[in-house]
Amino acid sequence: MPRKPDPKCVACAQLSVEEAQHRHGPGGDNCWIASRCHRRRSHYRHRGQVNVQRREQYRAQQHQVKVDELKIEVDLPPAAYLYLYRAKRADSPVHAVAASVWQGDQQLLSVSPIHCAGLTGRRLKQYLVQVLDEIHQRYPQIHQFEAEIRLEPTECPIEGCPLRASNPTAVPELVVTAT
Repeated sequence: MPRKPDPKCVACAQLSVEEAQHRHGPGGDNCWIASRCHRRRSHYRHRGQVNVQRREQYRAQQHQVKVDELKIEVDLPPAAYLYLYRAKRADSPVHAVAASVWQGDQQLLSVSPIHCAGLTGRRLKQYLVQVLDEIHQRYPQIHQFEAEIRLEPTECPIEGCPLRASNPTAVPELVVTAT
């Protein structure tokens, strides 16, 4: 256990150097030792801040939990995903479709989105079969789409789409009011 600081040295640390040398030097009680007193005075003046820093460092070390990270590589087969741009209602028409092939977190193939305006349900199914056949030719292990991902029509990535919020060339909507 550390010994308590000398109260005389603590009081001396608050004085200026000249005044401390005058009181405790050869003209005073003769306890001033230049090689030791400068360091002690600095220590006593800053000891509160140093102790606070030491306590914070100790707490940080105690609360610091070392977590081992384990990364397991999984050899995932490629998977095809279908993106449907349609409103949330069950009876809403499909605005656009796109597809992509992913292997883990790496995208291998992207099929450009197309608008479905003017396509019948039968023609849309034929198009999706064509897309799936093309994907199957490149990746023989893929036989179907893994999941259908529904996106809002306002998120349509096709350039010039009138539903995009940031489209400056969007056709203004006609508002008819009864008079």
